[in-house]
Amino acid sequence: MDSPATTSTVRIARWTPGGCVWCGSTDSIETYRNEPRCGLCREKEAVIDEAKHFIGMYGLRPLGGTLASDDEEEREYRVTARDAREVLNRIRLEKLPDPAVVRKALRPRAAAAVAAPATPRPASASAPAKAAPTKKSQAGVTGIDAIELQSRVEKLLGQLTAVDEQISALDGAQGLPARARLKDLDKQRTTVLSTLAALEKARRRQ
Repeated sequence: MDSPATTSTVRIARWTPGGCVWCGSTDSIETYRNEPRCGLCREKEAVIDEAKHFIGMYGLRPLGGTLASDDEEEREYRVTARDAREVLNRIRLEKLPDPAVVRKALRPRAAAAVAAPATPRPASASAPAKAAPTKKSQAGVTGIDAIELQSRVEKLLGQLTAVDEQISALDGAQGLPARARLKDLDKQRTTVLSTLAALEKARRRQ
């Protein structure tokens, strides 16, 4: 008899901005179906999606209920989808957040600052004119920016190394969970590489 794979999870009572809308976790948050979802949830959802695709492609009985299958491949899809759904149900927030609240939290804070009318400051005749920044001060700011930029690049390179190691560890792995995990890791790798490319452009503009 098949038994669902055990996954160490801690159920969170309520959602807070920055967390996964399904389970509340803040681990490896990325947008999934226009919502912030954690790495574990994305992995399990991907497993279920692949199973649904397989079932639909061959016109088989929908997922759920009995695991009765025509062959081992179909059974594997049904079992892994069932296990993934059980994990998602186990870690589900006690109360899912209101979609409107989630959308509001996702709005860039900068948008609110831009929309807010600027409060004009009364000009003072006695106030001395602000001196233009000297070359020395400009160089100091640039130096700080360069240090911050380098720090971000190093962190991203560390993330890239970690992702590559996980991909290598899964090389040759079979089964839906492994394929779903590889797909998520590939997406993470693409995101890191895109960010590194953007930082490189910023460095060249300095």
